[in-house]
Amino acid sequence: MPLDAALADLLRRVEPLSRPETVATFEADRRVLAEDLVSELHVPPQDNSSMDGYALRAADVTEPGVVLPVSQRIAAGHAGEPLRPGTCARIFTGAPLPEGADAVVMQEETREVGGDLHGVHIDAMPAPGQWVRRAGEDVARGSVVLARGEWLTPASLGLAASIGRAQLQVLARPRVALFSTGDELVMPGEVAPRDMPPGAIYNSNRFFLRTLLQRLGCEVSDLGIVPDRRDATLAALKTAADHHDLILTSGGVSVGEEDHIKPAVQQLGSLDLWQIAMKPGKPFAYGTVRRDAGAGADAAQACHFIGLPGNPVSSYVTFLLLVRPFLLRLQGARVPTPQPILLPAHFDLPRADKRREFLRVRRNAAGGLDLFANQSSGVLTSAVWGDGLVDHPAGHTIAHGDLVSYTSFADLLA
Repeated sequence: MPLDAALADLLRRVEPLSRPETVATFEADRRVLAEDLVSELHVPPQDNSSMDGYALRAADVTEPGVVLPVSQRIAAGHAGEPLRPGTCARIFTGAPLPEGADAVVMQEETREVGGDLHGVHIDAMPAPGQWVRRAGEDVARGSVVLARGEWLTPASLGLAASIGRAQLQVLARPRVALFSTGDELVMPGEVAPRDMPPGAIYNSNRFFLRTLLQRLGCEVSDLGIVPDRRDATLAALKTAADHHDLILTSGGVSVGEEDHIKPAVQQLGSLDLWQIAMKPGKPFAYGTVRRDAGAGADAAQACHFIGLPGNPVSSYVTFLLLVRPFLLRLQGARVPTPQPILLPAHFDLPRADKRREFLRVRRNAAGGLDLFANQSSGVLTSAVWGDGLVDHPAGHTIAHGDLVSYTSFADLLA
């Protein structure tokens, strides 16, 4: 199945969660907004100075060198009196512009005459509106500053605070059960490298998948490593389905005799095993697992299941390209389409592949892309060394200098 068709099919199968909750704005980073935020005030609330200097009527300065008496001093957080004609006001950044003033002259373009609050020599001709922040120029009263479905960031939390919101209504975090399958897997810290038995490997997938899920705002239940036995796999799936929105596994979605995920999910629900025309990451499974009748309100809906390939780079890349948009849709967030850019390849790839490839590359100082030498799906070093992926069409070769489609990991991890 082509990757784009697989993604479209996957997104069609998910309905956003409908469990809103109210959280403090301080705690809403990486959450999805469940309401439109409408401002009840202008930001800023009134015209104010963007500089330390002097507020005045521009018409009162007919030429450079005019001296105006200083009639008042206005600090931020304090309102001044109406400005008398022919005078100016000492004003500081953020302070409200007094009634009658229409411009600010920065203090670097003035000279005091006779001491503070006596008079000031204006060295420059001001224009109306100069160094003035207008009321509502950031946010107008009644405008929607953040829309439902917005993925909240530090900047958007500051914007919410600027309109007085101490709490925000957000959608519930997806509850994800994560487990790995495979008797060959060992957890770091349990067995020293020198004591590793033949055929054993450390479970690296569990570490990056858990972190990726947490970065997407999920509540993760790490169920560890499930032995390669049918009864153990069935028990893990039953337990996970009742209290989670998604079960995510890595490994065990092939058709070998020791791969129990496929028959276990089919026994407890339904499963589609997709062979996706991409490299790395060919085997991918999606299905649902029925919930027990005692699971409460959640019992009416089945739990989603996604099975990723076991090779670490395959698992990593398929998560970024398929699971990430799935989880964003599950949270009710707008699913962004990665915006690749064209950059020159500073490498040759003379052999075409029948599958669409996602090559691990890194931008270089010359403005091009270097290719990691070993593109095997088991070489996780390539994902650490690289800073992005080249989306390379099936059946094509690459010659040094060709423009290729590059997407940074930063865009896929944001």
